[in-house]
Amino acid sequence: MKKTVLLSMAAFSALYAADVDLGVVNVIEKSHTEVIDDVSGDQVKSADLAEALYKEVPSVNMIRRSGIANDIVLRGQKRDNIAFTIDDAKIFGACPNRMDPPSSHVLTSNVGKVTVSEGPFDVTTFGTLSGSVKVETKKPKKGLHGDIYFNAGSFAYQKTGATVAGGSDNFRYLLTASTESSDQYEDGEGRTLAEQLAFKNTNTTQGQNPEYQDRYKDMKAYEKDTFMSKFFINLADNHDVELSYTANRSDDVLYPNSRMDALYDDSDIVNFRYTANDLSSWSKKFQVKAYNTKVDHPMTTQYRLLSDSNNSDSVDDSNQRMINALTTSTTGFKLVNDTELKGALLTTGIDTSVRNWDGVYTKFGMMSGLTGNKSIDDVDTQNFAIFAKYSRKMDKLKLTLGVRINDTTISTANTAYADRSFDGVDANIRATYKSDKKSSLFFGMGQASRVPDARELFLTHMNGTTVYGTPTLKETTNREIDLGYSKKYENGSSNLKIFYSMLEDYIYYNADSTSNNFENIDATIYGIEIKGRYDLSDNNYFKLGATYQRGEKDQALAGQTDKDLADITPLKATFSFNHEPDDYTHYKIELVTADAWDDFDADNGEQAIAGYGVLNLKAKKVFKKKYEVIVGVDNVTDKTYAISNTYADLTLLGDGLTNEVMLLNEPGRYFYTNLKYKF
Repeated sequence: MKKTVLLSMAAFSALYAADVDLGVVNVIEKSHTEVIDDVSGDQVKSADLAEALYKEVPSVNMIRRSGIANDIVLRGQKRDNIAFTIDDAKIFGACPNRMDPPSSHVLTSNVGKVTVSEGPFDVTTFGTLSGSVKVETKKPKKGLHGDIYFNAGSFAYQKTGATVAGGSDNFRYLLTASTESSDQYEDGEGRTLAEQLAFKNTNTTQGQNPEYQDRYKDMKAYEKDTFMSKFFINLADNHDVELSYTANRSDDVLYPNSRMDALYDDSDIVNFRYTANDLSSWSKKFQVKAYNTKVDHPMTTQYRLLSDSNNSDSVDDSNQRMINALTTSTTGFKLVNDTELKGALLTTGIDTSVRNWDGVYTKFGMMSGLTGNKSIDDVDTQNFAIFAKYSRKMDKLKLTLGVRINDTTISTANTAYADRSFDGVDANIRATYKSDKKSSLFFGMGQASRVPDARELFLTHMNGTTVYGTPTLKETTNREIDLGYSKKYENGSSNLKIFYSMLEDYIYYNADSTSNNFENIDATIYGIEIKGRYDLSDNNYFKLGATYQRGEKDQALAGQTDKDLADITPLKATFSFNHEPDDYTHYKIELVTADAWDDFDADNGEQAIAGYGVLNLKAKKVFKKKYEVIVGVDNVTDKTYAISNTYADLTLLGDGLTNEVMLLNEPGRYFYTNLKYKF
């Protein structure tokens, strides 16, 4: 650690000492990021941000959990390996089984843009291991404007929402609210979520059957309401304050290939930001950021035969219903200062946050004595860090150096475990060389770490004695090298990126263990990503995005032979033809395809999955700049397919005989429309 700090300080000193006066510089880094603009305008099929990112970013894959609230994988990594923020506020899900991942707590209709940064190159955010996903919600604008919209789709999907915004230079506001619901979607064979479970389940033993009770087989897949408010106040010249509050309320969300469903998922996000510009020669911009995020997630067996094997019409205390009620909250504070130094930009800051995670079991019936046992016992993860980023442009070269020094403490109310302390240094260097106006070469090298979370350390069975977590886990470190090349042509563009990631003490799930299932391993992930565009004419163009990744353990786990790493998506590609006859019309034909899963971790629950190719159609038209109509069809051929595998770190259902884990198929043919009035 000391050696890394000294090297980082030496590199900063060398850059600062270089007496090159290039004037004021505004460094915009795009070589290692994907920016998705106008998410609320383009992604209208549903509120699920994970689906939008899966289609738009080649390196992102999706884990299907339900009709909504799906999770993402970035460059073969997921969970806490991805730093996810909403308006710079960190938010985590409360469910240890990822029923409420961070991306589920923001709606596509509320999103302005999303920036996906690949690799360990973001020193401003805690826990950026494989990359970061930064969501920026809509911003209030001057004047009076807004919209009213109605979405409808297959499987009785409905969404209604409205936004109003306005104000002046000194005060602006934005208020938006929506409500939506959907029946259970049907896969290409016409099976609902409940029917997929019934078709694949063979465990009909009384008290163990995970299928839905008759009275719940046709219930809705979910209902969701949201409200967001944002305010901008100009206190004085160059002094601004931004305040925001977001409430998400989801009820009765079904997760058919898990043993439990969510009674509800409630989240609250409060955000504060103070900005002062041009305070002095040492402060071009100074910001104070503070936030609090909370998630409340009780999950239950209430709707399953597990809790009422007689399929009776009432639920009482004689059944075997079980609830695992979990909450998590995160409070953060950050100071950031930008200084211009002879043609360079120096960003320095202090970042601190504390996350609490707590969970308790409630059991009815014969096992009601287990009520009060903890699943996660009041765990606090507290981080304090200082960071710096230095960017300089020198003729054709842009150079960026970053460093973050972390100090983290994890403590639990369970007195059987001592506090854990972690410290580490994240550091990186990136360079972009523009050989001419149309070509650029990118190089990046860096390392970042993330600490184990409360689930990986302390998750406990409802019996109160079996601990699935491993309290002795080390933090994971990713050392990565990225190379990229981009070129613009007269009629298009291309972008090529390759990466090689070396993971030390990677936190991995061992399915053969009966307790302490998580362990540290060493592994590598490498891959290639391609994006391109070709303009046939002023109004017609093709777009392509593709990625191929491989992941391998250095050694197979004890007692196992498979060295394949889990969650590594096979070759995936998205190809689209777009026709835009004018500024108000857009037609799109899209093909999303992936190869079969041939390299997967069979020892830890993964299985062979067939490749697929899915055709999607979409048309958008704006009339008189006020009325917008979008219609589309996804999965035109009504194909039956699955995109996410069954790595055992998710608790998924087996079939009761071979113990083959249940895959959840994607929706079949899906028609949708969106009608919007803008003012």
